[in-house]
Order: sequence, then structure tokens, then C-alpha cells
Amino acid sequence: MKSIQRRLSLGLAGVLLIIGVLLAQSSLWLFDRSLRSYIQTTLQDEAQTLLGAIVRGPDGPQLDERRLSAAYKRPYSGLYFRIDFAEQSWRSRSLWDRDMPQVAQPGLQDDLGDGPKGQHWLIYRADYQRFGQHIVIHVARDYTPILDSFSQVLKVLLGLGIAALVLILLLQRLIVSRALRPLELTRRQIMQLQQGQRSQLDQQVPLELEPLVAQINHLLMHTEDTLKRSRNALGNLGHALKTPLAVLVSLASREELKQLPELRENLNAQLQQIEQRIARELGRARLAGEALPGAHFDCASELPELFSTLTMIHGNLLQLGWHAAPGLRLPWDREDLLELLGNLLDNACKWADSQVQLSISREAEAYLLTIEDDGPGIQAELRDEVLSRGSRLDEQVAGHGLGLGIVRDIIDAWGGQMHLTDSALGGLCVNVVLPVKRA
Repeated sequence: MKSIQRRLSLGLAGVLLIIGVLLAQSSLWLFDRSLRSYIQTTLQDEAQTLLGAIVRGPDGPQLDERRLSAAYKRPYSGLYFRIDFAEQSWRSRSLWDRDMPQVAQPGLQDDLGDGPKGQHWLIYRADYQRFGQHIVIHVARDYTPILDSFSQVLKVLLGLGIAALVLILLLQRLIVSRALRPLELTRRQIMQLQQGQRSQLDQQVPLELEPLVAQINHLLMHTEDTLKRSRNALGNLGHALKTPLAVLVSLASREELKQLPELRENLNAQLQQIEQRIARELGRARLAGEALPGAHFDCASELPELFSTLTMIHGNLLQLGWHAAPGLRLPWDREDLLELLGNLLDNACKWADSQVQLSISREAEAYLLTIEDDGPGIQAELRDEVLSRGSRLDEQVAGHGLGLGIVRDIIDAWGGQMHLTDSALGGLCVNVVLPVKRA
């Protein structure tokens, strides 16, 4: 969500900056054009006033200074003129010792002329006929104060634009944050789904998100129903296959086959392999893995019942104990975890002398499951063999070795690891590391 807000903020800032620059430049250009048009009108009036100040004297045309503005008499006042006719030329006293450049075309000139003391002139030329002579009048006004005003206005607009941009970005960030809050809440709920803290998304969402939430909830329900039907079908298949297998095992034990011991032995071995393979594949097929995001294993509610079952199976001679942090939940399917812990604890109970301990804890990046017993343990060089599929070390202990194989399938499906070490109780310690599921 933060990346979306950042991209939206950068995009909005870029668009507003471009629009602001374009508007500022356009406004200044339009203002400059309007101001030049106004100054052209005033300079045209000044030129006509100067034309009216040219009167006929005893020695020919002369300039009546009484009709001139006082600005023409003050040096560098910012208002200047030059009158050319015949071979004569008059200049305003405001020019002092500076000459005014002549321009080629009548009207207001687009380019600014250079004046004294850093002034920039806006020059207007007017051509007239008077007293039978061609008269050219140049009138100039200092444009520097207006340029300075433009500069000040530009700085003010820049400051106001930056302040407005910051304010707009803050408001946009607030609006986007409020608009994306339901989406962020939905994202957190999906993460909670994966961590097993909920089974469905809340329906109280904005109108735009209702179809998405409804489809996700429908998919969750469909997945859960499909898994339940698959498990029920596999359970029914397992029960259906047990009866024919039991009949075949019974037939293999009949008196008629005692006369053929080699055939009887091969038949029993094949039937046992079939039984093991069916049990193994049915167990693997029933694994939920991460198919149900809302599934979880609540240690406080599930472990007491599991240990009660183990006590009934192995009697009260064993001291069974477990420890888990209060409120600890494992974000995996309940049935799979019961299968995992049930096989490991059952195996530990078979080998233990008097004590079996289970410990479940949450590490930084994983969950750690530790099963310890005080039995004879396993030699270090034989531990890899025990972890292989269906391996057994003692044929005198009841079972066919499928437990560890199913356990490995579950751990592999979750991307975990299993290690065998020496237990502090004197027997074997089984460490199962299950990585934390990431959203």
C-alpha cells in the first residue's frame, strides 16, 4: 500500500508541477502582453503630445518645451523621446548624454533596448507628416520596474505553488490512505487466513470490494468442502480395501499353503507391501498442506485430547507431558498436525522407558517441535537410515514403519526439516522445524 501511495504522490506532484509551471508562464506571458499593449497606448499618446508640441517658429519648426511632461526634463527619469525631421534632431533632457537607438519599423518594438543605469527600454516609433516634412518620433519607457515586479510576482507564485503542492500532496495522501484502508484491512485478513487466524474474510467492506471478498470466501468454502469430500472418499476407499486385503491375508494362512512355504512367504510379503503402499498413498493423499488458509492447530485445545488418547493406548506407566506458549496456534491443517504429532509421539511411547515430553515454541522464522523420550535412543550412524522411507530398526516393536514416512511427507509438504539428536532425558530427541508461512 505504501508503494501505491508513493507512486500516486509522485505522479500527482509531477502533474501538478507541470501544470503549475505552464499556468504560471502562461499567466505571466498574458500579463506581459496586456501590459505592453497598455504601454503602447500611453506611448502613442505621448508621441501625439510631442507632435503637438512641435510648433512653427520664426526660424522654422521648433519644440515648445512648455507642452512637455516634467519627466522629460529630469535625467534618467524613465521616460525619453527623440524627434527626427529633415536634418534636425531633438532629444529629451532625461537622456542626458545618452543617445536613443533608432528602430526600423513603426510601432512598439518586441525587443527591449538597453538604457542607462541598467534600464531596459520599451521603444515606440511613430511616423508623421507635419509642415510638409516627414517627422519620426521615438518614445521610450523604462521597463525595468515592471520586470522586477514580474520577478517578485514569480517568487511569490513559486512560494504559493510549493505551499499549495505540499498541501495538496498531504490531502491526497490522507484521501488515498482513507480510500485504501479497506483494501489494507482485506490484505491483513488474507494474511490472517494464511496464518490460520481466521477462516473467512469480513463481509463489511466497501461496495467496490464486495465482489472480490465474496469470491474469495466462496473459493475458501469450495476448497474446504472439496478437501472434506476427498478425505471422506479416501477414508471410505481405505475401509473398502481393508476387507479384501484381510481376506487375502487369511487365505494366505490356510493349511493348503503350508505345504508350499516359499509361495506362502512370497504371498505374505507381497500382501504386506500392498497394505503398506495403500496406507502410505492414502496418508499422502489426505494431506491438506496449505490448501485451507483458515485451518489452524490450537495447542491448548488439541494437545490434551491427543495425550489422553496416547495414555489410553500405552497405559498409565508412561509419564507424558507437553509444553507450549499460551495461546500458541500453528497455521497448518489440524488433521495433518494430529497425524504428524500422533506418529512421532506414538513412536516415542513405544521406545520410552518411563517418560515422553513434547515442546512447541515459536522462533523468529519458524516453529520448533521437539519430542524427547528416555528410551535406548538411536546410534548416530543409524539416524539417517531411520529417516529413510519406511525404515525400521527393530522388528519386535509393533508397527510397519509407515509412521515416519508419513511424517516426512507432511514435513516436506510444508517445507520443513526433521533432525534426530540425543535427548536430555537420555533417549532420542526428534526436532521438527516448520518455517513460518509468509503472506
